[in-house]
Amino acid sequence: MRYRRADAAEDTFFFTVNLAERHSDLLVRHIDDLRAAMNTMTITAIN
Repeated sequence: MRYRRADAAEDTFFFTVNLAERHSDLLVRHIDDLRAAMNTMTITAIN
């Protein structure tokens, strides 16, 4: 399956993450890992 998307110089991604355990601080504790994963994905998409 091929997805179409605009080839803009600076794309912005919005997404929502929900945890099954709503009171968990898992995302806050691992925010740097999430940012690194997003940066890797963005760099991979550009190349």
